[in-house]
Amino acid sequence: MQAGGTSILHRISTSKPKLLSIIAVLVIATLALPVILPHITHQYMIYHIILHVVSVILAIFLTVVSFLAYKRNNSKRILFMTFGFISLTAIEFLYLFHATANIEDLIVPIVDAELSHVILFVMLTLFGIGVLKVTK
Repeated sequence: MQAGGTSILHRISTSKPKLLSIIAVLVIATLALPVILPHITHQYMIYHIILHVVSVILAIFLTVVSFLAYKRNNSKRILFMTFGFISLTAIEFLYLFHATANIEDLIVPIVDAELSHVILFVMLTLFGIGVLKVTK
């Protein structure tokens, strides 16, 4: 597993283009059968699905990069940003599955709002905390 003193995992995690490529291949391979292929012949639907798949890829990439930054620095600000990107990933998956009609709108009964809106609010709150948190 060691090549030239560095592991493959370390080389991938330090090269952002390689990391993005691997995440893209894994996401597309995972979503191809249940999400992409059933809609491949729908001319306008496939563009909408591709947009959401790209959004999922970017959200996962940003989550991984922010997690690696947190492991390097142990900063609470970066931790909140990481949780914000995790929320972004969750909401992008919800939007993707909603666009493909795999799930319906999920309503949170206490606030009578869609789950995606609640997660979006949580995401914005976490980003706000991460950006505005004062370090001492």
